[in-house]
Amino acid sequence: MADHGKVEYATAEGNDYSEHEHTYKLFIGLMKWGTIFCVLLLIGMAYFLV
Repeated sequence: MADHGKVEYATAEGNDYSEHEHTYKLFIGLMKWGTIFCVLLLIGMAYFLV
C-alpha cells in the first residue's frame, strides 16, 4: 500500500463563546419561526380546505 505519511490532527485553541452564542440564538430563532409557520399553515389548511 502507499505510504501516506503521519496523520496530523488540527486542534482549535480555546472556545469561541461569542460565535457559539450567536449560532445558538440563530438556531432558536429558526426553530421558533419554523414552528409558528407550521402552526399557521395547519390552521390555514383546516380553515380553507374543510
